[in-house]
Amino acid sequence: MPTTSLQIPTADGQADAFAAFPDGGGRHPAVLMYMDAFGLRPVLKDMARELAGHGYYVLVPNLYYRHAPAPVTELPEHIGEDARPEIFARVMPLIEAHTTERVLRDADAFLTFLAEQPEVAAGPIGVTGYCMGAALAVRTATAHPGRVAAVAGFHPGFLVTEAPDSPHRLVPELTAEVHLGLAENDLTPEAREELDQALDAAGVRHSIEVYPGTVHGFTMADTDAFDPDGLRRHWDRLLPLLDRTLSRS
Repeated sequence: MPTTSLQIPTADGQADAFAAFPDGGGRHPAVLMYMDAFGLRPVLKDMARELAGHGYYVLVPNLYYRHAPAPVTELPEHIGEDARPEIFARVMPLIEAHTTERVLRDADAFLTFLAEQPEVAAGPIGVTGYCMGAALAVRTATAHPGRVAAVAGFHPGFLVTEAPDSPHRLVPELTAEVHLGLAENDLTPEAREELDQALDAAGVRHSIEVYPGTVHGFTMADTDAFDPDGLRRHWDRLLPLLDRTLSRS
């Protein structure tokens, strides 16, 4: 399977990124995959390869590119619970620096880049994200309703906040179908209900599902949070979503 490391021009510089796509030439629907808080690393590249094997051009940008190329911060091969506080202390300033304005500028650049790739089919794209990436996926879809047909977010963070531009307040702009796969501790029942009601009121086709027995980060095989059943359920929800919303013509 072809893979490549890329440099994507943005309004703020050059974003390094990873892409995977099927063998054999041709053009394929695109999926923009937003990383979790720990950043672009081998486990995300493996997930991109897995998704590409189902017929998609998958782009995984380093969202921390303004600070350094990936890996921006040194990570152990396996992220145990004991290592998480120290790693989060290092990445939290990077997350806080990734403002909504930066998110939207980057989304413009990533979608422009995808439209220019000879391996990418014309037509709508999907956006998926993990942890903080789920909120970025929603922001990208609401900013580009004519371009994004599918949104998926897994063990999401920052979806329902008090901010005036909280992602859940933007859903009236959505035209994409949405699936959100939650760990048991990701959203309070009240926040989940608020999000579900906002999506219902906007007429967005969606599903919000709590994956049994999971904790935040359950898709990431390089962490103690990893749950094999949760990862399988993630693929079981993501692949049909993409298949019914993205054209292969």
